[in-house]
Amino acid sequence: MKPNRPVGIVGYGAYVPRYRIAAKEISRVWTDGHGGVPVSAKSVPGPDEDVITMSIEAARNAIKRSDMQASELTAVWIGSESHPYSVKPSGTIVADALGATPFVSSADFEFACKAGSEALTAGMGMVGSGMANYVMAIGADTAQGRPGDALEYTAAAGAAALIVGPAAESLATIEETVSYVTDTPDFFRRADRPYPVHGNRFTGEPAYFMQVRSATQALLQQLGVSPNDITHAVFHQPNARFPQAVAKQLGFSAEQIQTGLLANRIGNTYSAAALLGLTAVFDVAQPGDTILMASYGSGSGSDAYLLRVTDAILARRDRAPKTLRYVEREYFVDYAVYAKWRDKLVMG
Repeated sequence: MKPNRPVGIVGYGAYVPRYRIAAKEISRVWTDGHGGVPVSAKSVPGPDEDVITMSIEAARNAIKRSDMQASELTAVWIGSESHPYSVKPSGTIVADALGATPFVSSADFEFACKAGSEALTAGMGMVGSGMANYVMAIGADTAQGRPGDALEYTAAAGAAALIVGPAAESLATIEETVSYVTDTPDFFRRADRPYPVHGNRFTGEPAYFMQVRSATQALLQQLGVSPNDITHAVFHQPNARFPQAVAKQLGFSAEQIQTGLLANRIGNTYSAAALLGLTAVFDVAQPGDTILMASYGSGSGSDAYLLRVTDAILARRDRAPKTLRYVEREYFVDYAVYAKWRDKLVMG
């Protein structure tokens, strides 16, 4: 899919809570410290943080890196699987906090972990058609994991915001995108349940690996490029192993994915995961670099994009805190504090 007029990213921002819980601490409680862990630690939202507060922080950083004002936004869209309200939208609160209201489109997107990239693709369509000049697409999550479940080791928190605008004003142009989806129930949560469940036998193949490979291969083929033509590659990060494995399957090197690989330190930030990796790459990328990003959402599907960095990034990326600054500030809590903050203690 390619828009009628060239588009790109005119501003980007990230936010990761400072709090962490070590995977070994979760293992200590549930397995007496036996067995391996999929990540070293994961980010934990503080007692006053949720998808809305994190989205606001990331969005403000994105605006700082752009040459536009919040009042110029045509749309503010938030992709998440952990919106604070079941009915009331998160987007209206974020848009109001940014100063984008009242004449703005606002909506919440859902598609498990690729809800944020769905908002990005929709933004490309709005700007690329001429209906809008600037659209804010946010991916944010404070994902839940049932106590003792495998997901509890990786279900983390974070937000990433991208402003889609005209290519001439962009830090990075978006060359094209491909979406690939199938009904593969590897992971789901019914509306009346507090925690998601796995379709374990589908988790790797035919879910994550099939979707990400298919979207990425189709994009490369349509554009006539190979992995050797790509400077940086970012894949969705449910853990540290999956993105490394799919990169190898597709022909990308460890060096190409290293900059955007954050999962081992902050866990799986779900709707923000691939977008956060992209913001980390933007923080170090040079003009002319090509970036491939492929998201993944359970249920399932993948959105793949090819971006090309412009000269504008050099003057604007230092206007806001870099992603690694959020990743590197760490304050570890024990399981008791974590359980209290995440409302895992149910009083009968």
